[in-house]
Amino acid sequence: MNVLILGAGLMQKPAILSAKELGYKTVVIDADEKAVSIPFADEFRQIDLKDKEGILAFAKELKEKDGLKAVFTAGTDFSASVSYVAQELGLPSHTFEAAVNASEKTKMRGCFEAAAVPSPKFLRVGKNDINKDLLGKVLEIMNFPIVVKPVDNMGARGCRMVRSDCEFEKAIKLAVECSRTGYAIVEEYMEGPEYSIDALVYNGTFTVTGFAIRHIKYPPYFIEVGHTMPALLDKKTHDELISVFALGAKSLGLTTGAAKADIKYTKNGPMIGEIAGRLSGGYMSGWTYPYSSDLNLTKQGLLIACGQEPEALIKNRQKVDYNPGPMCQNAGKPYELYEVISKRTSAERAWMSIPGTVEYIENITEYTDKAVFDFLPRATVELGGKVDFPRNNVEKCGNVIAVSHNHEIAMQSAEDAVSNVFITLKPDTKETEDFLNRVTLEDEEAFPPDAYGKLSDEDLSKINGKIAENQKVSDCIPEVILNCKGLNKTDWNYNTIKQTAEKFDILRPKHSELDAKRFWNAVLRGGLQAAVYIADSK
Repeated sequence: MNVLILGAGLMQKPAILSAKELGYKTVVIDADEKAVSIPFADEFRQIDLKDKEGILAFAKELKEKDGLKAVFTAGTDFSASVSYVAQELGLPSHTFEAAVNASEKTKMRGCFEAAAVPSPKFLRVGKNDINKDLLGKVLEIMNFPIVVKPVDNMGARGCRMVRSDCEFEKAIKLAVECSRTGYAIVEEYMEGPEYSIDALVYNGTFTVTGFAIRHIKYPPYFIEVGHTMPALLDKKTHDELISVFALGAKSLGLTTGAAKADIKYTKNGPMIGEIAGRLSGGYMSGWTYPYSSDLNLTKQGLLIACGQEPEALIKNRQKVDYNPGPMCQNAGKPYELYEVISKRTSAERAWMSIPGTVEYIENITEYTDKAVFDFLPRATVELGGKVDFPRNNVEKCGNVIAVSHNHEIAMQSAEDAVSNVFITLKPDTKETEDFLNRVTLEDEEAFPPDAYGKLSDEDLSKINGKIAENQKVSDCIPEVILNCKGLNKTDWNYNTIKQTAEKFDILRPKHSELDAKRFWNAVLRGGLQAAVYIADSK
């Protein structure tokens, strides 16, 4: 009996392995014939995941040949394709209508609005709507800052904050270009901490299976530099977030399968950013939650898709009190609410690069921290390849996952591991030079960010002279830098200025004479990568 899995990337590996563990033949489809998880499957067929009719035809082949037990995905944009095929073949899933509601952001917002579920004000925009009057229409509904994104994409591709008039036109055009259907959504910005929550919907119950705080940085983009699970919250806030998530899922019509929310806690209470009808990507459903809970979430989701009872889910869940808060006092109770609680902390952290060309990748020091469970570089980061400071969540260089019974140890272990990953950049490269010279686009004010910050001209003028050939730079950090209160404590890869200097001494114990002002100004802008780049350049 077959299980058909949409997607053969790394995020789908847990689904392939879980289906095998359940005793099914695993068949995967993907547009990429070199997708990394193809070798783990029993059979592969190259089909574009947007082609729901092609997928349906192939699913019918499988059903007639060996039988088809389920259609499934995790961490892709294509839960609607799953529901379309499953509905046509009478297999368990959310309805196709519900899956579309959970895929197209403007339909999603409309469902929330109709059910009085708290979410941002919004406006749908197509290519033909982009004209000189559009911004005025937007500002009649909401104020800056606003958020612009495609209606049907994930990974924050084409998504950004718009803070002023000059940033709007380029942002809206990019969002439309990144949309498969050619539409973008403009919505008001929600201020507050953001959470990512997974759940499984089954027989009228809604069981939370992963509750993490998302660490989002670097405006005008929304770069998730990691997540920590579980989120440490008081009971009232915890229950309100789950209750509003459940109300949102109910308004979309999600009944059988997975649901995933990005939700903020604002000054007025919970407000939903998005709900998808699938398990989350970003290493959460397949990695950090199983590590923190001992529950194979993907396997439980597959059991529901196969029409079987998710026994481990039911056995381990605990009741959650329904309390949606004052914004939803008149809403009906959507489902029976439960949660499978995390037993330990999982911390996922991303590592990033300044712009340039990859010359070498290494660990600065060998770490033996047993809390570090996974080191996951992206396949796109390769020797000779281009890297850039990320504008979306698929442009990061890689991720580290650490796990511990101690919340602080898990986070510190992940960040320490990230801080010791290093990409050497090819010297004398325009992209890196432009970055170090703070060349930025008009619509990207203050982006990419500085590693530590910028000294005033007066303070910078106090750095003079040379760093002698082969001199340890950790012995000559300028006092004006050490005493400056306005600098960031760490860069984006969790190194302090002192650690950056010490690691430079490990990486480049032998170096030519360096101009001190140029060197330390580069460190403040680009951290350790910039320091090594300056030493390697002519």
